[in-house]
Amino acid sequence: MLELIGLLMGMVVGVWLELSFTLMVTVTVLVLGSMVSLLYVGSQDLVMSVFGVGLGGDMMSVGLIWLSMWITLLMLMASLKSGVDSWFVCLILLLVVLLVGVFLSMDLVWFYVMFEGVLVPTFLLLVGYGYQPERLQAGLYLIFYTVFASLPLLLMILWWESSNCSSSVVCLVGWAGEGSDLGFVLYLAGVGAFMVKMPLFLVHLWLPSAHVEAPVSGSMVLAGVLLKMGGFGLIRLCPLFVSWISVTSWFWVSLSLWGGVYLSLVCLRQGDVSALIAYSSVVHMGLVVGGIMSLSVIGFVGSYVLMVGHGLCSSGLFCLANMTYDRVGSRSILVTSGFLALIPSGGLVWFLLVSANMAAPPTINLLGEISLLGSLLGWSSLSLVGLGLVSFLSASYSLYLFTSSQHGEMMGGVGGFEGFYLSEYLLLLLHWLPLNFIFIKSDLFVL
Repeated sequence: MLELIGLLMGMVVGVWLELSFTLMVTVTVLVLGSMVSLLYVGSQDLVMSVFGVGLGGDMMSVGLIWLSMWITLLMLMASLKSGVDSWFVCLILLLVVLLVGVFLSMDLVWFYVMFEGVLVPTFLLLVGYGYQPERLQAGLYLIFYTVFASLPLLLMILWWESSNCSSSVVCLVGWAGEGSDLGFVLYLAGVGAFMVKMPLFLVHLWLPSAHVEAPVSGSMVLAGVLLKMGGFGLIRLCPLFVSWISVTSWFWVSLSLWGGVYLSLVCLRQGDVSALIAYSSVVHMGLVVGGIMSLSVIGFVGSYVLMVGHGLCSSGLFCLANMTYDRVGSRSILVTSGFLALIPSGGLVWFLLVSANMAAPPTINLLGEISLLGSLLGWSSLSLVGLGLVSFLSASYSLYLFTSSQHGEMMGGVGGFEGFYLSEYLLLLLHWLPLNFIFIKSDLFVL
């Protein structure tokens, strides 16, 4: 045990010495911020006011803020090899400030401002630091999908504030005009923006292209945090549209389950590692939508747990895909076949993170998926067919990703490169450790 602690400390010191002064200051601020947020873990009702703007949160806010800061730290570590300039650090700091603002906003107007403001540094990361010429098209996909879907949300928030003289989240109670056509339009306006941000099946086309063209830091923040804003906003607005959700939940649950089945089959035919991981993210977010739309406590808790677990797991998989791309020069599964013979320890990390992606114990993904299974089966026993297919196919494409990229014969000409560096192993370890050891303290996820 002491040898393991000494090895970890040596890895941390080695990476720390690689940082510039600016990055040292940035990392220190983020670490202190995450520690301060964890001090409020025992507080179920944190409300404060800064410059007259209502900020506050609950356990879900604290957990997602911790996830945002943790993923941001790992983004900086992952970008050390490719070089980090001052503009990149400024974008990362702006991004984490806006993310914290999203999860602490107690006012719907400020929530919308922060919610849309996150797109600016994300778009600049994608376009300015992407690898391929198609990154501009992927950035336009990101902007058009998310902004156009969010404009009706802004109109709904302004209408609600003018009608109730308050846009506070605390005042969101069931709306009385459920039976009118206007109420249904406002319901679609409020829910649609979060469905695109998650994203749900049929409005997910911006996500794979953004992941494929984005730098490793952009893929990490997209998968790790940005998709969780949709689930967070959906849970926040549930009290306002609870009657409409109870009437239309069959549509959302059916779309999420059968969309997950279809996209799982798409994953089995993917030849691009990054695209496969991106499509698997849509499958997992479909389960999150189903759990929220079941309107049960265990569904909310399961969605929250799976969002945190998926953020760590998917971010780690994108890091691994980028490390493989740096050495092989291709994201194709065929080119990277037989990778286990070249870097055996890298194959071990692939196995650990892929097993977490298929919700193997003791990861918190298992806790989240079991809770979602219980909530959806309690909602309707007919959902057993879709849930069974999604679970089976999720394990299938996870095994397909591991076996196709790690086993088999190596392509001619592949080889002659170095193994993973110490800092890269530390980066992957910092993804894997909280993913598995938070399971021991699962009572933190009580909303």
